[in-house]
Amino acid sequence: MSEGFDGDWLDLREPYDAAARDIDLAFRLAEALPARPRLLDLGSGTGSLIRWLAHFIDRAQAWTMVDADAELMSRAFDTIAERAEAVGVAATFPGKKTLLVHAPGGAWRIEGLLADLAEAPEMLPLDKADAVVSTALCDLVSAAWVERMAAACAARRLPFYAALNVTGRERFWPPHRADALVARGFRRDQRRDKGFGGVALGPAAPSVMAAAFAAHGYTVLRAPSDWIIDRRARFFTQEIATGHGTAALAWERRGAAAIEDWIATRRAQAADGLLSVRIGHQDLLALPPG
Repeated sequence: MSEGFDGDWLDLREPYDAAARDIDLAFRLAEALPARPRLLDLGSGTGSLIRWLAHFIDRAQAWTMVDADAELMSRAFDTIAERAEAVGVAATFPGKKTLLVHAPGGAWRIEGLLADLAEAPEMLPLDKADAVVSTALCDLVSAAWVERMAAACAARRLPFYAALNVTGRERFWPPHRADALVARGFRRDQRRDKGFGGVALGPAAPSVMAAAFAAHGYTVLRAPSDWIIDRRARFFTQEIATGHGTAALAWERRGAAAIEDWIATRRAQAADGLLSVRIGHQDLLALPPG
């Protein structure tokens, strides 16, 4: 079973994800799609990628959200409908498992598929899709998973878009003497098996994906999409620091005292509005030949 995520954390990070994703790659994907595109959103969570990317496509479109978490899937439907209605766009449910967002450029038809992505791509309806997309997913998967996905997409000439893949470059400011220790432990945690059939790619994800799709003749485009979080985002910087430190503790037990001091210091700095954070990410778009 692949690793899941907390819905509140996904909601908390959504505005930072939206600010970070590369706009040019979003437009390049939109231009490569047919008139009424069908998109598979892998690891859809609360639907944040749909809420962001659909506006760049800006025409009638159909989405299939794929996630193993039924609670997140239900939350995604509700959140997409609520956000649409909040800006004066009607949202209707023509069926129990279908949402229509009546956007000005054309309706968004949204459906859900409950499935464990560890089994992808075999269980995905790729024959009914025009692109495969994801956000903050592909640094969790294994190299073998990427190879299978690249081959499956190439067989159907499908574009593949993966946003917000970690690069291994993080900066917490001001400096702390345990920064390198925490970074080392966190990097080890990023590479543990996340349930996708092997060691997680972590910061290697962009290069591994690029090589896998290029081997099938794809044109691969990459762009930075770092989180840049200033010290005014007190709660978010505190959550990021806590997550990094806690993950590092599991791998650096000999440095536990130093890491615990790092966590306490960073949490206090965040609460006082003194901590800023930059987390390196990269977006990737693979376009099939021709």
